Amino acid sequence: MIQDETLYALIREDYTQADLSPADRAMLDYAARLTLTPAAITRDDVQALRNAGFDDRAILDIAQITAYFAFVNRTADGLGVALEGD
Repeated sequence: MIQDETLYALIREDYTQADLSPADRAMLDYAARLTLTPAAITRDDVQALRNAGFDDRAILDIAQITAYFAFVNRTADGLGVALEGD
């Protein structure tokens, strides 16, 4: 359990410092890039996910989940909604 909590904390704070599988790392690299610089995404980014073992359906899921979280966060920020615990 402690290991899981430690991993969760590392992923939340800086996933690049966590001991992740190559597939998990590729997924999080893509999600971070899509979140921070969406216009810079290229076919090479998608190919990197394929190279890591993701099929087209999984890549679509990754993109849609990342986009959904961005949408929800921007909506909450735009309305001045405070996060729980703030």
